[in-house]
Order: sequence, then structure tokens, then C-alpha cells
Amino acid sequence: MSSLTRKYINSIKFSSDHVATLRMIGEYKGKQELFGKRSPEALKTMRSLAIIESTESSNRLEGITAERGRVRGIMLGSATPESRPEQGIAGYRDALARIHESWEGLEFDTALIKRLHEIINSYMPESGGRWKTKDNLIIQKWYDEKSGLEQDRVRFRPTSAKETPKAMERLVKQYADAADDSHDPLVIIPLAVLDFLCVHPFRNGNGRVARLITLLLLYRAGYQVGRYISLERIFEESKESYYNTLETSSAGWHDDKHNPLPWLTYFWGVLIRAYREFEGRVGTVTTRWGAKTEQIELTIERQAGEFSISNIESACPGISRVMIRNVMRRLRDEKKIKPVGAGKGRGARWMKQKQQQTKPASQS
Repeated sequence: MSSLTRKYINSIKFSSDHVATLRMIGEYKGKQELFGKRSPEALKTMRSLAIIESTESSNRLEGITAERGRVRGIMLGSATPESRPEQGIAGYRDALARIHESWEGLEFDTALIKRLHEIINSYMPESGGRWKTKDNLIIQKWYDEKSGLEQDRVRFRPTSAKETPKAMERLVKQYADAADDSHDPLVIIPLAVLDFLCVHPFRNGNGRVARLITLLLLYRAGYQVGRYISLERIFEESKESYYNTLETSSAGWHDDKHNPLPWLTYFWGVLIRAYREFEGRVGTVTTRWGAKTEQIELTIERQAGEFSISNIESACPGISRVMIRNVMRRLRDEKKIKPVGAGKGRGARWMKQKQQQTKPASQS
């Protein structure tokens, strides 16, 4: 019932392709500092966007959704969460901020795992931070063509509630032991996430906590790409593979007869995609006009209320006022922003225009 024992890790048979993949990710890791030196202001914008995307995607993977404008307001602190989905989004925002700001001082232990669960539930009527008290099941919905009805299928039976406290203590200890044995972090991190999801220690919120743990352990191992490119977004965009590889690799887990390679291979692919996006965006940000335009647009998108051209200029050093004006004129013509009052020049005030929502077609 563990993927993190020395015996089990040593039993995994890696192919030459797996080794080449790990080497490629290591090379990307070595380039991180170089990327960061090219355009620190661009990285600042990318960090802000990644936090929003991560919060939206991690919650959507669990069926928690809210209107996009409301999500942005909650993320920027200009809106108070009102509905249950918005409360979940605000909680994930706070937990993600905790990891982004304090990862160096956070130890991977059961107290931290409970604390992360408590934070994501901090706006909910029911509190978090406690192991499950009843057994739970991982259920998958599927459409039965014969009956014409949607059915539930048990995808996995997690560790019992009775055994969960011991299982979680064992998980964090075995992870620490594996790290001390100098096993590759790119192997033991996804194995720890797999074991966490197989234990499924909470009544709800397990997927979101698993993705927070993923970021924390990657940061502590020196893989910082998740600060700039949302891994949660990539998980969501490839969610069929995300869930299918987890299901495949969890089969036989209770008897230590599971095959982790489908999940490991998928996990490494997510990192490679994230690093390629990172390299592509940072590598062009100082040379392509389009990338500078994107930076201006992202900065404007982050504005919660009225703003001036000077506000945008301060947030986009190295980009000329002429270019900022040109982008703002285009956004004005596209009715995405509008002037406030009759002010002109440097002191003119602007604000974003609300976009009309198109009603979805009714389903028969």
C-alpha cells in the first residue's frame, strides 16, 4: 500500500525514453535562472496570471465553477465570495498564496496537509483540516447506452477511515526517507501524489490538496516552473489523461502490485509542456511586439477599478508609452475599456467595460 518504499522504487523499470525525459526536465530546470534574468517584469505578469489560472483550473477539475469576472474579482480581492463555488475559489486562492510565498519554510508533514485542507475550506460553513471519519469511494460517472441513464462506477476504493491516520503518517515518513536516500525528486514527487490520492484522506477536497502538494514538493526540489505557468491549467486541459493515468496506476495499489509508469509518464509530460511554454514566452517577451502587447493586455486585465496610463506604464517597464497608448486605443475601439470623465493626457482615467454574456442554447 505504498509507492515510496526503497524496495518498490527500485523495482520500477525505466526505459531509455523515461531516462531521456528526466534528463530533458533537468536541463530545463538548469535554464530557469537564465529565463528569469531576461525579463523580470514579464515574470511578474506571468506569476499573476498563473495564480488566477491555477485557482480556476484546480477548482473546475472538481466541478467548482463561477463566472469569470467574479473569479478575477475574488482573486484580486475586489469581490467578496458569496456562493459556495466562490467560497471554494477564495479558499484555494489563499492556500496557493501560502505555498507561493512561504514554500521554503513549509515542511511536508501531516500537520501541513491538514492545514492546506483547512485553508481551502476556510470560507465554507463546514471547517476542514480533519481526516475523513467515514469510508469514501472514488466514483466515475458514465453513460449507459442500454438504459439511457447516467450511472455511477466505483473507480477506486481508498484506504479506510480507520487506517487513514496511520497511512498518512507513513506517507510523509516514507517520502522523507526516499528523499534522504537521494531518489530522484521527479520520481518520488508523483509517487507521493499517487499515494495521497489512493489514501484519499479527506471527505472532500482531495484533488485540490493533491495539486497544492504537487507545487510545494516541486518548489522544494528546485522545479519552479509552476510559479509562472499554471500546472493546474495543463492538468485541466488534459484531464482525460490526468484521470485515466491515475486510475490505471492505482489498480492493484492495495497489494503493492500497481504500475506507476502511466502516471509518472503523464506527470513528466505536463512538466515538459510547462517548461516549453515558459521558455517560449520568456524567450520572446523582449523581442516580439506581440509579446509586449500581451503583457500590456494582461496588466490591464488585472486592474480592479479605475486606472491611468501611468499605472500601466509603471507595471510594464521597458515598454514605450506610445505602444501602451496604441494598445489602449485598440482596446477602446473594441469596447473592452472606456475613459472615465473628460480627463486627458497622463492623468486620464480608464476602466474596463463589462462584456455581455451570451446565453447558452437550451438543451433538449
